[in-house]
Amino acid sequence: MSGPRGGARATAVLRRSAPKTLRGRLSLVALLTATLLMLVLTVAFNSVAGHRLQHQADDELRTRAAAVETTVDTSGPTVRVLETSHDALLDADVWIYSGRRLLEAPPAAGSLTRVADALAGRGGQRCVTADAHGPLRLCSHLVPGHAGGATIVTALDLSPYRSSADTLLLGSLALDFVMLACTYVLTRLAVGRALRPVRTMTDQAGQWSAVASGERFGSTRLPAELARLGASLDSILDRIRTLLRHERQLTGELSHELRTPLSRIIAELDWWRAHPRSAEQTRASHQVIAEAAESMRSICDTLLADAREGTLTAPGTAPMLPTLRGTAEVLCVPGRLTVTVDGPSLVAGVPPALLERIVSPLLANACRYARSTVTVRVRPSPEGVGVDVTDDGPGVPSAFTGLLFEPGRRADPGDGHTGAGLGLPLARRLARSVGGEVTYDAGHAPGARFVVTLPAG
Repeated sequence: MSGPRGGARATAVLRRSAPKTLRGRLSLVALLTATLLMLVLTVAFNSVAGHRLQHQADDELRTRAAAVETTVDTSGPTVRVLETSHDALLDADVWIYSGRRLLEAPPAAGSLTRVADALAGRGGQRCVTADAHGPLRLCSHLVPGHAGGATIVTALDLSPYRSSADTLLLGSLALDFVMLACTYVLTRLAVGRALRPVRTMTDQAGQWSAVASGERFGSTRLPAELARLGASLDSILDRIRTLLRHERQLTGELSHELRTPLSRIIAELDWWRAHPRSAEQTRASHQVIAEAAESMRSICDTLLADAREGTLTAPGTAPMLPTLRGTAEVLCVPGRLTVTVDGPSLVAGVPPALLERIVSPLLANACRYARSTVTVRVRPSPEGVGVDVTDDGPGVPSAFTGLLFEPGRRADPGDGHTGAGLGLPLARRLARSVGGEVTYDAGHAPGARFVVTLPAG
């Protein structure tokens, strides 16, 4: 049971000891990667260096064997060792055999002679390493001749080569340590410099006002990855600013539209309290108060429904003809509506949902009051694109045209149609929020014509 618990505790300790910052984590990853890479390179380098030093030792042994070969005569029936002056250096650590018979051995060879005997008995060119009295390298060299030839075994102390290998290992480890330290320091500096724009963006986000500021993260020069992040943050900021503006507009409209019916309620109550009223007058006051309350409820429902149906989003584009046809099919009876487009396919510089919300109140009114025909015409305009919504109904009374876009106003409240008089004001507000406009063409007759202008996509 202690094994899994111990492993869990070790994992928890590692998690707690891990760097908390992105800079520290990236530096640690770079350090671990460099450590693994340098470990592999160090092992490979020292392995190659060890093999190279061994080859150098073998080459030296073969050179010495070739020098000793000049003192060995194998041309006769027996192998003879020719004595030369000052041959002590040649005789050091050298064994000469005729077959398996030892002809000459270095003084005080001791147990090393048994290794040389075994090497000579195997024949051919062979090398072995022995650790008698320190690391030694022994190589056999065959000298051909009439009597089977001779075998020369030479030995070399490997201590200098081992010392060189140890020096290379220590040097490579010291170099690895220096390289790892430099890697860690340079990685921290590079990561810190790379993350400096992120700190700048963080400070900017804390200083900017979500509504009033027009600053953008994408307005500064950033690396490609941070530029994409800045564009995403700019889009989010645009949505937040739009939401706040929409909320502010909704609050202002609620307070403005509710003020009139609320004032009527207060006035009726004050008058009812200040003067004696008959039963008929009391019922009339109750009727006025009920109508004002119903108007307040309709205003609240309409504005809140508008807020719930969707807030303004980031700028987009909407193909005019498919969007308007889809909206018209929902609002108007098929066969009464005609949608025409002047010129090539036109695109508005607003999202499709916003285009529908601007045009829907105009289409709904046209379909409600038209006698037989509703026409929607899409055309280019100096401001971008224009939409004309025309019907053959009774039109708007001339006395009411000045109040047409005032919230809560209706030309004929008793015409049998429900509504709070907010559709046209909302359409105009939404169009103006994107740089467009909604107007009424008072010179058109018969019927009514409303004109929508929007920026082109």
